[in-house]
Amino acid sequence: MTNPNGQNPAQPTGKRQLRGVSPVSTDAYEQKRTPAQPDTDEDSKKGSVAAFPGEVVEEMRKVIWPTGKEMLNYTLIVFAFLIVLTIMVWGTDRLAAMLVEWIFIR
Repeated sequence: MTNPNGQNPAQPTGKRQLRGVSPVSTDAYEQKRTPAQPDTDEDSKKGSVAAFPGEVVEEMRKVIWPTGKEMLNYTLIVFAFLIVLTIMVWGTDRLAAMLVEWIFIR
């Protein structure tokens, strides 16, 4: 019995293996592998303590700083979130205190 593609159901239907033959050979894989490159002087300087301040400055130039309006918006969002969390914790504390009082006073 064959399927609409003309293949037996037990055979894979993907493009990579139509009849159990892999399109990737060991030789092709070995050609694509890149050999490990030895460390150069520039790479060894990059990890030194003296290079750290320069790297920090380089990374800080990449930072996208928020505008004043965005910063105000973020600050207000954080304060609103803190108020909501404070109310939730306070409410949970009050309910727990009422429950403990109810259990021990009865």
